[in-house]
Amino acid sequence: MTNSPRPVHVIGGGLAGSEAAWQLAGAGVPVVLHEMRPVRPTEAHQTDRLAELVCSNSFRSDDAEYNAVGLLHEEMRRCGSLILRCADAHKVPAGGALAVDRDGFAAAVSEALTSHPLVTLVREEVAGLPPDDWDSVVVATGPLTSPALAEAVRGLTGEDSLAFFDAIAPIVHFDSIDLSKAWFQSRYDKPGPGGSGKDYINCAFDRDGYEAFIDALLAGEKVDFKDWEKDTPYFEGCLPIEVMAERGRDTLRFGPMKPVGLTDPHSGRRPYAVVQLRQDNALGTLYNLVGFQTKLKYGEQARVFRMIPGLENAEFARLGGLHRNTFLNSPRLLDGALRLRAQPRLRFAGQVTGCEGYVESAAVGLMAGRFAAAERLGRSVPPPPATTAMGALLNHITCGAEAETFQPMNVNFGLFPPVEGRIKGKERKRAYAQRALADLAGWL
Repeated sequence: MTNSPRPVHVIGGGLAGSEAAWQLAGAGVPVVLHEMRPVRPTEAHQTDRLAELVCSNSFRSDDAEYNAVGLLHEEMRRCGSLILRCADAHKVPAGGALAVDRDGFAAAVSEALTSHPLVTLVREEVAGLPPDDWDSVVVATGPLTSPALAEAVRGLTGEDSLAFFDAIAPIVHFDSIDLSKAWFQSRYDKPGPGGSGKDYINCAFDRDGYEAFIDALLAGEKVDFKDWEKDTPYFEGCLPIEVMAERGRDTLRFGPMKPVGLTDPHSGRRPYAVVQLRQDNALGTLYNLVGFQTKLKYGEQARVFRMIPGLENAEFARLGGLHRNTFLNSPRLLDGALRLRAQPRLRFAGQVTGCEGYVESAAVGLMAGRFAAAERLGRSVPPPPATTAMGALLNHITCGAEAETFQPMNVNFGLFPPVEGRIKGKERKRAYAQRALADLAGWL
């Protein structure tokens, strides 16, 4: 009878921490998972469930042939990802995207981990650096890392934390949407996982209505920043809509409100601009405004968003908001196995590493869990090949990006080594994906 390995401590029960704990337990390594909620709540979370989604309910494209994030989904499925398993089990219609019922998803992740014999869930805040006798730790505290821990890491590394603002989109009750003005349709009628090709509710603007909406958006009262927040940049992939509108009156029409691939059945024409709403829960009783992250004050949100055709009488289950995110300068601070160079017993995972997006965060958690498990079991495991989505993401955040200008990044084919031959367009993306899955099979 062999002795059981010592536990690995995982700090943070979000997407990355949950996935890291699952991978460790799956390898036969005991895990102590530390989650500070509800002992210490955060500005963005509403429950104490593990893997609670605080912003969108979408994991983005599920197209594994032509889209880098869809390819990342598939790689994670092949690695036995808990996050993807639960997402697939609780998907809701979302065109070509993988979107989930956020409550069912978080409940499933929580149940899987709390019922696993090798996982011990401890509800406590880890304030400051972990105790010295925790010789293997995965820090997956996300963009809302507790101030005490963030300050301890800053003191250890001598590095200023980078930070950016992230915004949350509002959610409305389905039965308050006027379907005599709105309609169901996915762009180009494209079906996706759990979908039919009529997965979004669309609210159309004519030109005059759009211009009036932009005026109201620009004039609406915004949340004031605290003095220490004023120089914090936004993440470009999650800008508040009023910030986009400030960049030009047509910015939204070519961004989240673009009308391409849609026809208004009430007029028979393509609209001037469109607001899309995506199902947010399995019952179909809640819908979120896609791409409508905002820093408008609550009263202003209700007033301005009820200018959207079909939402004149909208009832909001949740209004939008804004929170400050924190991440490390990972190319400078972390090695290729996600260990902190200044103290290698600490491994980092998730958005705190400077990856952006739910799936990317969970993928980094998956890799951190596998690296920590191999280390605990006395094995060596190479990183995933740089030709895979996971490997390309890991390479970017640990050594591929410039430390001086490091910013959060979603997975994309621009992070992959070029494919050989003169292949262009969609076939080039397909070649990236085929090579990635073949190389992943060898790594597994």
